[in-house]
Amino acid sequence: MFALLSASCFAASNVTVMRGSRGKDQDNGAFLSIVLTTTIACTLWVAQSLRSGWTELNGAGVLWFAGAGVLTIFIGRVFGYAAIQHLGAVRASAIKRLNPMFSVVLGVVLLGEAFDFAMVVGVLLIGSSFAVLIRESMRDAAARSEAAGGASWRAELTNLGFFYGPVSALAYAFGYVARKKGLDLVPDAAFGTMLGSLVGALVFVLMGRFVESYRTALRQSFTVFNPWLLAAGLLSSAGQLFYFTALTDTSISRAAMIGSMEAIVTILLTVAFTRSFKQLTGPVLLAVALGVAGTVFIMVRG
Repeated sequence: MFALLSASCFAASNVTVMRGSRGKDQDNGAFLSIVLTTTIACTLWVAQSLRSGWTELNGAGVLWFAGAGVLTIFIGRVFGYAAIQHLGAVRASAIKRLNPMFSVVLGVVLLGEAFDFAMVVGVLLIGSSFAVLIRESMRDAAARSEAAGGASWRAELTNLGFFYGPVSALAYAFGYVARKKGLDLVPDAAFGTMLGSLVGALVFVLMGRFVESYRTALRQSFTVFNPWLLAAGLLSSAGQLFYFTALTDTSISRAAMIGSMEAIVTILLTVAFTRSFKQLTGPVLLAVALGVAGTVFIMVRG
């Protein structure tokens, strides 16, 4: 259930990022979301510790959380937000769903997680769902390009979003391994989220010394009020916390596959938000059905 809540929050964040973005070269709210995650997680950690006692820290666990922060909070989120800017919420979400596939492989290879019958069926159903979704997305892009007299679908693949999305997915997958390692040593989701976010924020600030776009993002985060990007940051923060909590109770593989419902929820939210049903084509509805079936199978049989 926490993995599903995480997917829903990330899906809503995808839609609000797209709504709040003002151009491919403008601030996309990534740093603001990192600051919000750090603040919220710190508040929860302190409140929880005052009520139930402070969690005993472990040096190795702290290092795992810090590494997870660089991978997920910095690389994963920054590249993920960039992919949304270049591809749009639905297409970026579909590409980013390479994440569960990477996570399953890493969970089995690096952590020795079981790849049982439920996972096999779930992977096949959800993988088929995203294959249908990506094929439909590329067909739509090709039709739009041809109608506008623009580039072919092959040229469409040069869109930087198709680079940012997979990088984000791979960073998240490796970050989830680091999170799981950290949680095994320091079983405190709020602390892990706070530390990872803080490290991600520090890396972002450091990058600002060398890259103009990062300096712009840092400046606009505190000088330009954008309610949509604020909402995206809050939703991303909730998604991170829910996912961390999910990892304390289940394997990376199972949490990642359930979390892959983000793409399906993104489609439904986009349709609801724009009040346009044009995106609900036959292939998209088939993708939704396959994704839901795969997720339910993993949850029930797992």
